[in-house]
Amino acid sequence: MPILGVGTDIVEVERVREMVERDTGFAERVFTRRELDYSLSKVTRYEHLAARFAAKEAVAKALGRSFSWHEVEMTNNSDGRPEVTLYDRAKAAAKGATVHVSVSHTREHACAVAVVEANE
Repeated sequence: MPILGVGTDIVEVERVREMVERDTGFAERVFTRRELDYSLSKVTRYEHLAARFAAKEAVAKALGRSFSWHEVEMTNNSDGRPEVTLYDRAKAAAKGATVHVSVSHTREHACAVAVVEANE
């Protein structure tokens, strides 16, 4: 299947931690309830939040436009593999294409790569 777009992003985990702790509404504005429930259940919560932040940015870059934060949701399937669900304008922009995402994180950084693949 043809590749329609690729996006990547890298985020400093400390920057995400500072934003979450400084602005009480930041996490709710940026992350969906499922993203928050998953990430905040982890000891390394800020690494997981940063990975989701990077994934949202990577998906927007791969689709070639920006969206509301809640229009791109990154979850994990039962095997732990990251998956993206698109809503509203993000879903319309994908035009039925499949969006693949890969994330990685350390104590200092989180990164993500998104690939948009046509479903022909």
